Amino acid sequence: MSTTEYTPPKVWTWDEESGGTWASTNRPIAGATHDKELPVGKHPLQLYSLATPNGQKVTIMLEELLALGHEGAEYDAWLIRIGDGDQFGSGFVEINPNSKIPAMLDTTTGLRVFESASIMMYLAEKFDSAFLPTELKARTECLNWLFWLQGSAPYLGGGFGHFYAYAPFKQEYPINRFAMETKRQLDVLDRHLADHEYLAGEDYTIADMVTWPWYGRTVRGESYDAGEFLSVHEYENVIRWEKQIAARPAVQRGVKVNKVNGPLDQQLHERHDASDFDTKTQDKIGEEV
Repeated sequence: MSTTEYTPPKVWTWDEESGGTWASTNRPIAGATHDKELPVGKHPLQLYSLATPNGQKVTIMLEELLALGHEGAEYDAWLIRIGDGDQFGSGFVEINPNSKIPAMLDTTTGLRVFESASIMMYLAEKFDSAFLPTELKARTECLNWLFWLQGSAPYLGGGFGHFYAYAPFKQEYPINRFAMETKRQLDVLDRHLADHEYLAGEDYTIADMVTWPWYGRTVRGESYDAGEFLSVHEYENVIRWEKQIAARPAVQRGVKVNKVNGPLDQQLHERHDASDFDTKTQDKIGEEV
């Protein structure tokens, strides 16, 4: 373990060169960096996003709602390239002052909705409590796990993922600290799923939709290429749950939306019609940078 100790200065100042992979988009202030209006399509819901785990939560939910027959859940999904700083355009900041994806505009109500959990609850309540139980016990358990994810995922992404994959150089202490926490969280899920088909019980809910893109991806070994490092094969109940959700057609569609990496047939940069899955994936229209 490195014994080199960092002594904080009396007053912290921002060093733009010290941020690692995402240094060009990280800064200690909020607000827009440039003027750019957001496009608005023909559907009631306008989503501005990227297929990160947080973005996939919402596109999965929208595709599940459409699969249930909720025509009002039709949506336009516009690509926000966070590596290019699109989230700092004036139009995006107007919808989400925190400059994080996903963000959504409901043109039927004129409401902006930001933060993925807020979007999930908004959509569930807008469409007859879809995937959100109404009975008190079941609803409470669903929300328990929804908020568990919101509090836990930053340790996996901003903690483990940052220091393991994105930091300017590897450091033993933070990697060990966040690997330990990531494995503890996986154990929490694994123990719970040993006795429950889904997170909130026997029914598939928004709790599963928000957790699957983060921890399902982890047990598949896809998060930061750290499957072997984290011994993800140990979490057999999470693996069972992951496969069960991955088999859902709406999930398979949702993860493609706003995706810009991986196999071309899995990338649908923008989604404006259900037929786009058959005609506008990148293998059909040609690769774009």
